[in-house]
Amino acid sequence: MHRSTDRSKLFNRRAFVLGGGKLVLLSALAGRMYYLQVVEAPRYKTMAEENRISIRLLPPPRGKIIDRFGEEMAVNEQNYRVIITAEDTNGKPKETLDTLGQVIEISEKEKKKILKEIKRKRSFVPVTVRENLTWEEVAQIEVNTPDLPGSEIDVGQTRHYPKGNYSAHVLGYVAAVTERDAKDDPLLELPGFRIGKSGIEKLHDLKLRGTGGTSQVEVNALGRVIQEVERQEGEPGAEIMLTLDAGLQQMVAERLGEEAAAAVVMDIHTGEVLSMASSPTFNPNAFNRGLSHKEWQDLITNPRGPLTNKTIAGQYAPGSTFKMVVALAALEKGVITPSQKVFCSGHMELGNARFHCWKRGGHGHMNMVEAHMHSCDIYFYEIAKRTGINRIHDMAKRLGIGDRTGLDLPGERTGLMPSRDWKLATIGAPWQGGETLITGIGQGYVLATPLQLAVMTSRLVSGKKVVPHLTRKITTADGVEVPVRPDFESLGISNHHLKIVQEGMNAVTNVVGGTAYRSRIKEAGFAMAGKTGTAQVRRISKAERDTRVLKNSELPWELRDHALFVGFAPYDNPRYAASVVVEHGGSGSRAAAPIVRDILLEAQRRESARGEPVVPTKPAPTTEKEA
Repeated sequence: MHRSTDRSKLFNRRAFVLGGGKLVLLSALAGRMYYLQVVEAPRYKTMAEENRISIRLLPPPRGKIIDRFGEEMAVNEQNYRVIITAEDTNGKPKETLDTLGQVIEISEKEKKKILKEIKRKRSFVPVTVRENLTWEEVAQIEVNTPDLPGSEIDVGQTRHYPKGNYSAHVLGYVAAVTERDAKDDPLLELPGFRIGKSGIEKLHDLKLRGTGGTSQVEVNALGRVIQEVERQEGEPGAEIMLTLDAGLQQMVAERLGEEAAAAVVMDIHTGEVLSMASSPTFNPNAFNRGLSHKEWQDLITNPRGPLTNKTIAGQYAPGSTFKMVVALAALEKGVITPSQKVFCSGHMELGNARFHCWKRGGHGHMNMVEAHMHSCDIYFYEIAKRTGINRIHDMAKRLGIGDRTGLDLPGERTGLMPSRDWKLATIGAPWQGGETLITGIGQGYVLATPLQLAVMTSRLVSGKKVVPHLTRKITTADGVEVPVRPDFESLGISNHHLKIVQEGMNAVTNVVGGTAYRSRIKEAGFAMAGKTGTAQVRRISKAERDTRVLKNSELPWELRDHALFVGFAPYDNPRYAASVVVEHGGSGSRAAAPIVRDILLEAQRRESARGEPVVPTKPAPTTEKEA
C-alpha cells in the first residue's frame, strides 16, 4: 500500500512538471505569435507589399530640337528591336539565336555576347538581340515566329536626325551611357538609355532628358511580372528652338561639298547664328545605332577631319582677312590717315630681312581703301610697324580674335592673338620687329576660328560687341524660357574709322580690280562687301623666290595655302555676316569668295521670300571713282 502511494505521488509530480513545461512553451509560442501578428504586423505588412509590388522607372521621350521656323532637326522615332526570353526557348536559347541569325544578320561575336548576357540574367528577363530593325527585318522575324521560340519584337524609341549630316557638328549626337558618365540620374541606369555626347545634345542634355515615369507591377517571389497595377507617365524633355535656318544650313553644307572647310553665317544685329557648317561631316544617326569598327576607323583616319567642328575648333592664320584689324588700330593711334598713301615696290627691308608683297612687281602708291581693295601687303607691313604689336593686339581682342566668343556650344577654342608679354611668357624670347610685320598681314602666331572671323566682321560692321548664340527658345512643361541677351555694348571705335574699313571691303568685291570682283553679287540691293585672305602653311625659301614660287596647283594638297573670305550683306543696310575657310584651298579669291557670295545671296533671297524688308534698291558702286 505504501509503495503504491509513493508511485502515485511520483507520477503526479512528473505529470505536473511536464504539464508546466508544456504550459510555459505554449505561453512563449503564444507570446511570439502575438508579437509577430499584432505588435510587428505593420512592419511585415509593409515588407509583404514591397515584395509584391515592384516600382519600375520609365524613360521619358527626349525633347525635340527644331530650327528658328519650327522645322524638326532632332526627333524620336519608333525603334523596333528583337528580344529573346530564355525560359520560353524550351531550354535552347542558342538554337533560337542560331535560327534567328539565318533571318537577320548576327555575327558570331554578337551571338557570344548575347548568350553570355542570357546566362548572367534570370531566365524570364528578356535580352535584346538587335535594335533599329528595318520594317523588312521585322516582317521576316514575324513570319518565322513559329521557328523562333522565345523571341519577339519589342518597340521603343530612338533618336533620329531628319537632316542627317547637314547639322551634325552643331546638333551633336546621343549614345549609350558609359562608365565615365556621372550616375547622378536614375535614368542613366536604364538599359539602352541614350545621353547627349556632343553639340546641342550635350549642352542641353539635362533639359532634353525630361523626367522619368513609373510603372507599378505585381511580381511573384522570383520577381516575375504578373500584371501592371498602376502607370504614371513621365514628363517629356524640353523642346529646344535654335537660331539656325535649316534650309540655309542645308544649302551651306551642300555648297561646301567634300572640301575640308567651314562656314558661319550670323545676324550682325542679334548675334543669332543662322548657319554653321563644317565639312566633311558625319552621320549622327550612325552614332545612335552604334558604329562598326570600319566606320569608326574611316572617321578617325580621314585627313580632312570629319569629326572636328572646324567652325569653333579649327584654328587658322587669318591671312589678309586680318588687315581690317590692323587698319582700325592704325587709324585709332593716328599713325596714318585714310587718304595718306604708302608706296609698294613689291618688297620692303627691315634690318637684314626682306618682306615681300604677294604681287611681285608691287602695287605703287596705295591709300587705305585701295590697300584693302588690292590686299597690298607692303601697305599693311608699314602701318603695322608704325602701330606696334600691342595696339594691334588690343584692337584684335576688341573685335573677338584670340578669345572664346561665348557661343553656347561646347568645344570652342580660343585662337591666339600674340603680344610682347605673351611671347616672353610662352616662348621665353623678346618680340621682334619682323614679327609685327607678318602679324600685320594675319600670319605668324595669329590664329582665329571661322566663328571668330564672322564675329569680327559683325563687330566692325555694327560697331558693337556682338556675341553669337545658337539657342533661341526652350519650351518645357512649365512654360517657355527665352535666354536673356543684354544689349550689345559699343566697341568704342570711331564710326568714321569703321566706315573707311567698310568702304575698303566694298571696293574688294564691287570695284573693278578688287581681289574678289569676280565673285560680286550682281543683283541690285543684295551687294556684299568683303575681304579675301590667303594664309601660307609653308615657308617660301629665298631660293624659290629667286627662281619661281611654286603655284598651289603644283604642290601636294597638304602644302597648299588656306583660302579665306569674310563678308557682309547687304552693303547699304548690313544684316548678315559670313566667313568661310577652305583648308588648302589655294586662294581666297578663287576658293572662298564664291562660296560666301552664294551663301549671302541665298540668305538674302530667303529673307526676301518671307516678305521681310531687305535693303534700298540702290545698286553697289561698280567703279573705283564711285567707291
